[in-house]
Amino acid sequence: MPDENPAPLLFTPMAMRGVTLRNRVVVSPMSQYSAVNAEPTDWHLVHLGKFAMGGAGLVFCEETSVSERSRKTYDCPGIYTDAQAKAWRRITDFIRAQGAASAIQLGHAGRKVATRAPWDGFAPLSEEDAAQGRAPWSGLAPSPIPFREGAMVPREMDADDIRAVIGAHVEAAKRSLDAGFDVIEIHGAHGYIIQQFLSPATNQRKDGYGGDRQGRMRFGLELIEAVRAALPDAVPLLFRVSCVDGGGWGMDDTVVLAAELKARGVDVLDCSSGGIEGPLTLHIVPRVPGYHVPFADRIRREAGIPTMAVGLITEAHQAEGYLQAGSCDLVALAREMMWDPNWPVHAAAALGVPRPHELLPRPYAWWLQRREDVRALDRGA
Repeated sequence: MPDENPAPLLFTPMAMRGVTLRNRVVVSPMSQYSAVNAEPTDWHLVHLGKFAMGGAGLVFCEETSVSERSRKTYDCPGIYTDAQAKAWRRITDFIRAQGAASAIQLGHAGRKVATRAPWDGFAPLSEEDAAQGRAPWSGLAPSPIPFREGAMVPREMDADDIRAVIGAHVEAAKRSLDAGFDVIEIHGAHGYIIQQFLSPATNQRKDGYGGDRQGRMRFGLELIEAVRAALPDAVPLLFRVSCVDGGGWGMDDTVVLAAELKARGVDVLDCSSGGIEGPLTLHIVPRVPGYHVPFADRIRREAGIPTMAVGLITEAHQAEGYLQAGSCDLVALAREMMWDPNWPVHAAAALGVPRPHELLPRPYAWWLQRREDVRALDRGA
């Protein structure tokens, strides 16, 4: 006899290779600009640890640079030294102890380097910054096009640069395993180096890494092949993509890319948009609730790859509805988690999951259950 009250899909485990998530709530990467010497600090431990305590299935740390030169700012974290890996290990151990899996998003900012923080407008570093010990540096890019006025012109990558950047991603992926991460994601969106190759707005090369769509995809696909080959088969590999970027890359392109990524061992496509011009994601998609879900839905159906959707997902029934409709396999929240780190527990309660407080650590769950028991006695009296 079928279960009359099946568990909500949001709180159904999901297996990805050798990792099984306790539920389908994902904490999306949120850059904090709080690293010291590119190492995570106590800030990151508390910032990320509270999401694991709050019941999420998968907790992403922020975009993490694969090399010193590839950082956006002096305050971005990295994973290119053993000291950085050791600092991350303290955090991933804590996340795992709370029952969640941890994920790292590996990024290379390409031409979008040497800036101030977003609350300073991502302004390019200047002589004033240099006088304070924060001198600007030039980035690497498929073509020598600065990302905004006043930014340094990036160096057009030659064959050696391409091999070096791919190699940096491979080494970062290996070091991420030493750091204790369960899941690895390659950042191919938001104007980072892979998207700079994908988009005709930033890729004006005449060699085999430019020109038509297949040529512009070549760098990213070679990078994915190299990273997948370096990882144990049990480690899931994700890819974040700007499904539309405002610079000539659109959904038809993304569906083709998704199929190519799937064939090379990518397990989930993390669906976002924008960012090829300007400091962050371009507002080329209306900011309505779930605004990336239609992208995730189409990619899932046409490319046959699991997808993760992000973008103004704030309500439990909203998230459950996307999963029930088959539009995505995972739902990711960022700023809503900042507002409510215990969102998974509250969502479980809203969806009728029995004893939702058991998603919390025992020192919390026991006391909350005792409160419920006392309330039940009072109601009985």
